[in-house]
Amino acid sequence: MRIVDRSVYVGPSLYAHFPVIRLELDLGALEEWPTVRLGKTFTDALLAALPGLAEHGCSYGEPGGFVRRMTEDEGTWLGHVIEHVAIELQNAAGIKVTFGKTRGTGKPGHYHVVYEYEQRDEGLAAGTLALDLVDSLLPLQLRRVRDTDEPFDFEAERDAFIRFAQRRALGPSTASLVHAAEKRGIPWLRLNNQSLVQLGYGKYQQRIQATITGRTSHIAVEIAGDKEETNQLLAMHGLPVPQQELVRTADDASRAARRIGYPVVVKPYNGNHGRAVAIHLTTDEAVRAAFAAAQEVSRSVLVESYVTGDDHRLLVVNGALVAATKRTPGHVVGDGTHTIAELVAIVNKDPRRGIGHEKVLTRLALDAQAERLLEKAGLTAESVPEAGVVVALRSTANLSTGGTATDVTDIIHPDNADMAVRAIQAVGLDVGGVDFLTPDITESYKKHGGAICEVNAAPGFRMHSAPSEGKARDVAGPVIDMLFPAGQPTVVPIAAVTGTNGKTTTARMLAHICKMGGMTPGLTTTDGVYIDGQRTVEGDMTGPVATRTVLSDPAIDVAVLEVARGGLLRAGMGTRYVNVGAVLNVRSDHLGMKGVDTLEALAEVKRVVVEVARDAAVLNADDPLCLRMASYTEAKHLCYVTTDPGHALVREHIRAGGRAVSLESGINGQMITIYDKGAHIPLLWTHLIPATIEGRAHHNVSNAMFAAAMAFSMGLKLETIRQGLRTFDTTFFQAPGRTNVYDEHPFKVILDYGHNAHAVGAMAELASRLDVKGRRIVVLAGPGDRRDEDLREIAGATAGLFDHYICRRDDRLRGRDGDEVPAIMSAALKAAGVDAERISVIPDEQEAVDAALRMARAGDLLLVFGDAIVRCWKQIIHFRPDGSARPVTAEHAVPRTAAQAPAHAAATDGRPPNAGRAPLPADLGTLVRDDRGVRLARESDD
Repeated sequence: MRIVDRSVYVGPSLYAHFPVIRLELDLGALEEWPTVRLGKTFTDALLAALPGLAEHGCSYGEPGGFVRRMTEDEGTWLGHVIEHVAIELQNAAGIKVTFGKTRGTGKPGHYHVVYEYEQRDEGLAAGTLALDLVDSLLPLQLRRVRDTDEPFDFEAERDAFIRFAQRRALGPSTASLVHAAEKRGIPWLRLNNQSLVQLGYGKYQQRIQATITGRTSHIAVEIAGDKEETNQLLAMHGLPVPQQELVRTADDASRAARRIGYPVVVKPYNGNHGRAVAIHLTTDEAVRAAFAAAQEVSRSVLVESYVTGDDHRLLVVNGALVAATKRTPGHVVGDGTHTIAELVAIVNKDPRRGIGHEKVLTRLALDAQAERLLEKAGLTAESVPEAGVVVALRSTANLSTGGTATDVTDIIHPDNADMAVRAIQAVGLDVGGVDFLTPDITESYKKHGGAICEVNAAPGFRMHSAPSEGKARDVAGPVIDMLFPAGQPTVVPIAAVTGTNGKTTTARMLAHICKMGGMTPGLTTTDGVYIDGQRTVEGDMTGPVATRTVLSDPAIDVAVLEVARGGLLRAGMGTRYVNVGAVLNVRSDHLGMKGVDTLEALAEVKRVVVEVARDAAVLNADDPLCLRMASYTEAKHLCYVTTDPGHALVREHIRAGGRAVSLESGINGQMITIYDKGAHIPLLWTHLIPATIEGRAHHNVSNAMFAAAMAFSMGLKLETIRQGLRTFDTTFFQAPGRTNVYDEHPFKVILDYGHNAHAVGAMAELASRLDVKGRRIVVLAGPGDRRDEDLREIAGATAGLFDHYICRRDDRLRGRDGDEVPAIMSAALKAAGVDAERISVIPDEQEAVDAALRMARAGDLLLVFGDAIVRCWKQIIHFRPDGSARPVTAEHAVPRTAAQAPAHAAATDGRPPNAGRAPLPADLGTLVRDDRGVRLARESDD
């Protein structure tokens, strides 16, 4: 039994609309060993290791359901068991996840094990530990060979996992704020491995770090971190504080203690969590010892008067007291029978106590600090205290060291509440905690005394949201309400577009329309991330990382996301929802890769985008696979896009008041028309859209229709949509690699990134519709990782539409031999009836483009399908027929060895073309150079 592959999905995917991990598990021989065959011994051992599994409902939907699955009928298979164990391990670490499913991959013994997670590394570790645990419970002959001879100790591994999860998980205070945001529908992003979190998207975002907010004053935090300055500031405002002195030597500490008067408190100048705080010190020796301990935390140390009373934490948010808690240091109570060590063990059995922040309370520890307190009291861990005697194990009441908390919000005296608010306002904090000592919180400090011993700029929330006793308080909610007042936006509109072809152009069109409407768009595309039209990140940015980059940018007020198949299969979407989602088409491309072998399976992948659309789903009504997706969306509006004005289903949809964008013919050409709620809205003639090349580029007509449909569904004004489409063109600088036209040579050149049969066919049809006085020449290629039949389809899409074909390969071979791709395409063209004399094989992209440029004459049309788009464009615009072309730097070039140097096909002999467009001469040698130095070759006739 082994894990073959792991995938971490950060958002909506084929498996769920929230983060999940998928393990591909190979059971091997264990395929023949379901749980019933493993028997009661296995089941009992598993439940003993993880008792919480007994509560899993599984498909029965009630506690005990999973146990029934394991023990009834034929039982269940171990992939399903590992799924539940991975979930329960996370639950044991305080991570509340519930979802899982296990399905066969189609290969015997192989399963997709899918389970929910909150944080990536903890989720992966849970899957690994689940496999180890299940394996350790199997009969010896069925266990896999371990990498170590050490026996598997599940309890130790479980505790190590919990500690690992706690170190990497959001702290309880940060988590409570995140959960409060989620309840209000506010999305969040974790910005680092600690507690820095973004709430909301784009320009409406707010940030928190633990309980410090983006609005917290830096000066206020500095003041709160300076205990001496805080003490003086509060005293100046007439608030109760203990007498205090700052010291840096043990002698100064003892002298300060005598001046203040015993008993005193010694604590680090800038410590936290109660570390190295010593209270009720009554001798110089005790002060010196406490000073030494405090100086390990802070160079400077505070000595202050000891104020009697209970320790209270008063929490103030946005100028109001929201919670008050009495804190009690970690302790045990004697029963006259058990030792202190035994009492600690008994207390730690409380199910509310766990490791670190795993649970409401933290386990007590008999560590060095506890032993010092016991020694001071004349006790040891083996002492048996009398019944009712309280034995302190900590001098401070922090929950993180085993203390307990009792809510007193409802009984605090108004004077004390007002005092806390004034203290936080004096320091200047928006969220702050006041540590207040008083013998009775129900009585006013003005009459019964008390003192503020500290102000905290990042107060913990756990003691208030999950007290040991009393009412739990929603203290995170007021913070979120402060950051996002009622009625204020929290997110920017998000539009996502996917499909086999047209994604990039449509996304760019939509972003341009948004910009014309005065918005600041964030755009993700195959060539980078753009903020307000400026590229900020270069590369293929169509996955979840790019989505996160855009949504975290504080400048944007709209996000336009190009979502590609690869990102969806690799890691899912980068956002849990979109406002408008569109699927342009589903065509044959990337089939046979990552388990997607059919168009129907590819459609299921792309369908995710409309499954998570909230406001509108925009679908291609002319594509049956897209049309079927309408049943899977819960968006408020369904908008169909069709170029067929007689589409029966769309007609019925329109008559029912639905939304659609159609292409209608008129005396002046074709009009993009919007239908919505019975209204008929002519939008724009297609020939007025530059990207359509006077309406001839039908693929860009379709892209413009989708961009218009999405913009309309986002609430943009009609005039903004018109202006955006009329000012968007396909120049290289606005849409690199998308129908880029260059007219500065005597011949016309079009550069396009088309790399599948549908895209190549659309461009070939455009070339056939353009008025061309001379020949039509094409430089043709296909990605090496496509199937042979895909490459043949690409070639077939151009067959018969050009006068000459140059077949090449991409720089990245992607598993192919050097000349394999152009050879396949050349053979496909011949099979489609193209004369061999009209086909050249020039594998290297730069050489192929150069040969095509030198072949072209006045009046010709050259269509170049490029891979290294920037390099190709530079070649085109810098080309000089006299050989004076500027040098072009190769991008992603594959070094060519002698074995890779192919036989090239004839390109041109330099003579002008005749009127009959005769084929190129076939009398060139295998590898020659013409009088201009152009490298030429002739494909073998074999």
